[in-house]
Amino acid sequence: MHFTAQDLARTRVADGADPLWETALSLHSLRIDRTEPALAAWRRHAVRHGPGPLPTLFALVPLTGYFPDFLTPFASQHGVEPGLEAVMSTPRQRLRAELTRLSGHRALPGWARGIAEGEPAALRRLARGLRTYHHLAVAPAWPRIAQRVGADRELRRHALAQSGVEAMLRTLGPLMRWRPPVLEVGYPVERELFLQGRGLVLVPSYFSCGHPLALVDDALPPVLVYPAQADGQAEGPRPRLYGGEALREVPALLGGRVGTRIAAGIRSGG
Repeated sequence: MHFTAQDLARTRVADGADPLWETALSLHSLRIDRTEPALAAWRRHAVRHGPGPLPTLFALVPLTGYFPDFLTPFASQHGVEPGLEAVMSTPRQRLRAELTRLSGHRALPGWARGIAEGEPAALRRLARGLRTYHHLAVAPAWPRIAQRVGADRELRRHALAQSGVEAMLRTLGPLMRWRPPVLEVGYPVERELFLQGRGLVLVPSYFSCGHPLALVDDALPPVLVYPAQADGQAEGPRPRLYGGEALREVPALLGGRVGTRIAAGIRSGG
């Protein structure tokens, strides 16, 4: 990420946890093993209480690789409902482009065509699924999410207040390294992003694991989502994909053929 002096002046940490980023990234945490007891308990609760929307959401947020930017709009920083309004208001051209990109990585169900065409009923169903899953699976964990994200935010804000924005950027290791005027980010693909005076919003996330994430569309407001630290320390060991006994829990909890298809997709990485 290439910064100008104007970008540095406009760089900030998000005011709190972003509900739609947490919702999307929690779908990854359902399918990986981070070994933390609190997350293991959350995973059991989430799959038991929020299975209804999971087939839809898993199709749009695969375990690895790209998922559409429109699922995590900038407006989500103001709350779930503003975020969902932004999802439903996404221009059709953008919906089609992002789902076409996703379909280049994996086959999409037939119902995704309605979203790609911007059909109001399809977008309402998507928003309802996101809302239901967030309410049943993510919201019960919100106090823990807010606590972790708040602790990380205070760590960054303290560095900013004491020594300035460049000192704050230096606290983002080991996954990121500040080499003025570039923030080097451990990312799975080679990419350069020029902020061009727009600044950057840093978004610490409870459910983020592994490498930081940025939106794919460079024209959107720049954000960088990264794993929130607890007490100034990175959380736990590197996550691993589910397998063996843990994998069998998914069809058992979701039930029936839907759960089996999801588990098969996890096993194959698709």
